[in-house]
Amino acid sequence: MSESSSPTGLHLAVALDGAGWHPAAWREPEARATELFTPGYWVDQALEAERGLLDFVTIEDSLGLQSDRYDGPDHRTDQVRGRLDAVLIAARVAPLTSHIGLVPTATVTHTEPFHISKSIATLDYVSTGRAGWRAQLSHPAENAHFGRREVTAIPIEDLLTPRAQATLIEHFDEAADFVEVVRRLWDSWEDDAVIRDVSTGRFIDRDKLHYIDFEGRWFSVRGPSITPRPPQGQPLVTALAHARVPYRFGARAADVVFVTPQDETQAASIVQEVRSEQEAAGRAGATVHVFGDLVVFLDQAGTPAAARRDRLDELAGDRYTSDAKIFTGSSAELADLLLAWRQAGLSGFRLRPATIPHDLQAITRNLVPELQRRGVFRPGYEAGTLRSRLGLSRPANRYARHP
Repeated sequence: MSESSSPTGLHLAVALDGAGWHPAAWREPEARATELFTPGYWVDQALEAERGLLDFVTIEDSLGLQSDRYDGPDHRTDQVRGRLDAVLIAARVAPLTSHIGLVPTATVTHTEPFHISKSIATLDYVSTGRAGWRAQLSHPAENAHFGRREVTAIPIEDLLTPRAQATLIEHFDEAADFVEVVRRLWDSWEDDAVIRDVSTGRFIDRDKLHYIDFEGRWFSVRGPSITPRPPQGQPLVTALAHARVPYRFGARAADVVFVTPQDETQAASIVQEVRSEQEAAGRAGATVHVFGDLVVFLDQAGTPAAARRDRLDELAGDRYTSDAKIFTGSSAELADLLLAWRQAGLSGFRLRPATIPHDLQAITRNLVPELQRRGVFRPGYEAGTLRSRLGLSRPANRYARHP
């Protein structure tokens, strides 16, 4: 039985962000803080994830400096600030890896669908069918970096007011249209549009390139793309969601929705909400994975994770908090939690290593063998694309004439 069709198979990804998700991670003795802006650092993290047979890695990105504040820069100098472009990192990593899926973050608010579609399609070619994309909306402070449009900022304290919710719905509706345009551009070339017929001098069959003619409130895009249809047809689209409106966006637009439950009961409730939104969006028959996000501090080689977290918190000057549940303990205890949450309907997990390399290696070298012993994780990679590994079929081209 293939890994994608196994009834016991658990999907596992890691989220890569700098030296790790704890703000003091860069100060760990094993951290490679001087290498964060080098390609070799990111290649090494992806190779470690691949050694652990993980489904994919996501790579964080934004259009503003990292900040402890939602609404603007915090001006701190004791935490990692600055990033390389996630899509370009993935393109550098792709030729040096063989199996791991590569899912960079690219922001939708101040970019154009045409550019994102071309970048991710190119990544799919470079990785031979292992590309994905995490679609992310901009934070309010990022708006100041761009002068081409006005975006209504929502103060976090007003987030639950009716006016703010209406604005939020508008932002996510725009994001859903953005993803729809990207998907249509991926389909704007039929699979056999490139013919390379030397005898007739025809490189492409122009009848198999299509105008997408998308007309909406936010976008008017004719197409076609300048990049042929990607190897996967449709690279993986993912989104992080914390509440009803982004759940709706994920259910409508994504193949994988990352969510942040705090316990098994909440996990079941969130999954049900995503499924309801999926049905309302007319995608009831589609496979939409719901992955639980957790920040992980894992015991390793006699080093208790709790003591390490306390030490890092002291260095940071405050107790670390996160949008996701923070797990601290052994790999066996984490395996117990993952399997319990899977019973709530989650099909996989995206783990955020608190520190790199410590917690990433604990995932790949301790947690994965523990899950393998329990018969719920693959013993090796099988040939195929990232979509096939997740049990997702290669979509038919919406513009092709099917007999």
